[in-house]
This record gives sequence, C-alpha cells and structure tokens, in this order.
Amino acid sequence: MNEFPAALDHLTREYNEPVKDPLWKNITLSRGLLQVASHRAFQKLNGIKQLGPTYLVYPGATHTRLNHSLGVFHLARRMMVNLLGGGTSTSAVAKSADLSVPDLGLDETKAFLCAALLHDLGHYPYAHSLKDVGLRSHESLTAEGILQADLAALIREKVGADPELVAAIVDPSLSHPNRDLDFFRNLLSGVLDPDKLDYLNRDAYFCGVPHGIQDVDFILAEIRPRADGLAITEKGLSAVESILFAKYLMYKTVYWHKTVRIATAMIKKAVLLALREGVLQPEDLYWLDDYEFSSLTEKHAFAPFQLIRRVIERQLYKLAAAVPFDDDNPLHLRLQNVHDRLGFEEDLGRAVEKTMGRKLPVESLIIDVPEPINFEINLPILQPETGEVTVYERSRSVFSRASVRSFVQSLRTISLFAEEADDLGRALVKINAKKILTRGMG
Repeated sequence: MNEFPAALDHLTREYNEPVKDPLWKNITLSRGLLQVASHRAFQKLNGIKQLGPTYLVYPGATHTRLNHSLGVFHLARRMMVNLLGGGTSTSAVAKSADLSVPDLGLDETKAFLCAALLHDLGHYPYAHSLKDVGLRSHESLTAEGILQADLAALIREKVGADPELVAAIVDPSLSHPNRDLDFFRNLLSGVLDPDKLDYLNRDAYFCGVPHGIQDVDFILAEIRPRADGLAITEKGLSAVESILFAKYLMYKTVYWHKTVRIATAMIKKAVLLALREGVLQPEDLYWLDDYEFSSLTEKHAFAPFQLIRRVIERQLYKLAAAVPFDDDNPLHLRLQNVHDRLGFEEDLGRAVEKTMGRKLPVESLIIDVPEPINFEINLPILQPETGEVTVYERSRSVFSRASVRSFVQSLRTISLFAEEADDLGRALVKINAKKILTRGMG
C-alpha cells in the first residue's frame, strides 16, 4: 500500500509551531515534537557548546547542541518533503532509478524526524574532548535516553512514533523489525545527511568563515532514494565535491585549528588520568553539560584537573614539536591508542626529567594524535540519459580515492604540547622531541 500521500500530508500540514533560528530562519515543529523539544533531556543540550573549546579561537562559536539538533530536524523534514514530491508534480521516489525504494510511510517518517531531532541527546560535554577515553558511545546513551519512560511516552502518545524505532535509527547496535531501518539510518548518517549539512553550514556561520556554506536547496532537489539510502543525480555531483572540500577546509581552519587541538588534548589528558587513577568512573561523565562537567572536576583535589581550569581561563600549553602522521610508522599506529599514548608520554617525561634535573608533573606533556577522518565518497550517481547507477569513484569528479587520502594525510599531525617553562622547552630541544615523535625513545 502506498503511504506517500499520508506522509506528505503530515509533513506539509502538521508542522506549524515556529522556532526562530539564525541560520535557517524559521524551523517549524509539530505540536508533538514541540513537547519533545521542551523535555528537560533535550533542553539540557543548550548547555553543551557544539564546538567545545573552539570559542577560544572563534568567539562566535558558542552555538549549542540544541541549536544543531533543531537544524538537523529541519533539514531532515525538508529532505523528506522533497523525496515525497512536496511542491512538485513528481516525487523523487518516482524519479528514482531503483524500484526497490522504501515505502516512506507515515509512521516511519515520524520516527525518522524524531530521531533527527534527538540524535545528539546523549552527547558528551566539550564537543569531542571525551572521545576515545573508554566511555560508551553517545549514540548508545541517546538511545537509552529516548527509551526512558517519560520521553518514550511523549514520543509514542504525542508524536505518534515508535520510540524503539527512533532509538534504533540513532543507535546502529540496536535491532528493530522495521524493514526500512537501514534506509533511515543511512538517511540520517551518510554522505549527504542532514547532520552534515547542518553542522557545516552552522559551524561556518557562527565561526564567521565561508568554508562550510552549502547550497542546501540544490542538494535536496538532486537527491533520490534507494533501498540502502540516497543517490544523487549527475547534475548534483558538484554538491558532493563542495561538501568534501568544505569538510577539508573546516577541519584545517576550525575543527583542527592548533589552539583547538591543544585545548581538547588538555581536557582529554585530565580525564584519561582521572579514569586511570579511579578518581572518576565512566558513569560519572554521562549526561553532563559543559558547566556540570567543569563543576565535577573542581570537586576533586586531583592535580591534572588543573588542565581543565586552564582551558577555561585560556592558559593553554604550547606546541613543542609536530610531525606528519605516517600510516606506515609502527610508533604512530601505536600512539593512536590513548593508553599506549599515556605510557609513551610518561617515558618521554622521564627522559626530560633527566635532562632538566627536576621532577615533572605527569600532566606536563601531552601527545595529540587526531583520529582518522572519513571523507565519504561512496554515493551512487544517477545517469539521466540511461537511468543507470554508477559509483562516485567512476564519475568525472576530481575527488578520487587517492585525492581524498591526500586530504587526510595533509591534515593529520602528531603534536607534542607542553607547559610553558624555559627549562622544559630547552630540555625538549636537547633530547630532540621531534625525532622522538618519529622514531620513538630508542
């Protein structure tokens, strides 16, 4: 049974509750989703800055996870309207070259939009500062929050969606009998997903840089649904190229700006040491906003927590040495593991102590290794003349797998950050810290 008309009618008629947004201007929610957005768990996202300590470099970057979540919902709704043909005579579903497209029914549409709104519900404070420290994924926490009795009841009774399907769309570790689950997961998290389209545009807007701005209207007009997610027309190929280059520039100038890396690494080092010493347990770090996180660390007389206070006061460490990340270097591969990295930092600290002739606090040296970046290019391209589908790599784009790999290689740098002290700086020069980052302590 074709449920497209019911879903499209819902999308065009029942979203009348306006929320003003500086980026997208008017975001309209349904009455049910307005109640979900008013829930305390969602409102807590207003206390988590989207880009964590990036405001230390770009003072305008104080927008929050709540702002971003509303934007993702807004673009997800627009995406569904376009896929179902809102305002046009023919739906994108009908124009798709893949006849096995999902039903895009009313119940699934409601669940998908709810998932888009709530996708960051369990996000950690300070952006990605707590990534890779041994905590549960924020998607897992988000699913747990969605399934809490009071929020689940709101979703079920006021939105008319299945909270278990909403949770499963967000958290890929969960199962659900809905046959279109993978489609909605790929719609929410893929090459042209509403999450990426919002954060690139929003982050660029609030940082005051032009790099992330995308032509969303054009992108939404050129996407087509497939059983496993989205495809884009050959005409829309430039949209993918724009996103790839914008993502590269945003990482280079904003997300991985040297000062942002230093601040993030300082917070991560403090948390790693606290978890290792049993000062904090993983559960202590769940469901906190930025203020609650900093308040939690201030309650403990644990010396490394001074790193977090220093970030807040912008008393940051300095870059002491840096080398390009090398995929063929066994040391660099090993340093990707945060626990191996802690051990290496301590070995380096002991070498520095011998040169300095004094004891060095364990938090004085920090090695930073950026995580691998995924520049997705596995998007099907529709040929208008034949209706055939080709993979992106066979298109006439300059962004081949090799060029994308060069993007990542140019961005990833292993850095050594150190407390600013004359004798420490001289000691790091004397032992040739840059050489140690390349060849190890031997």
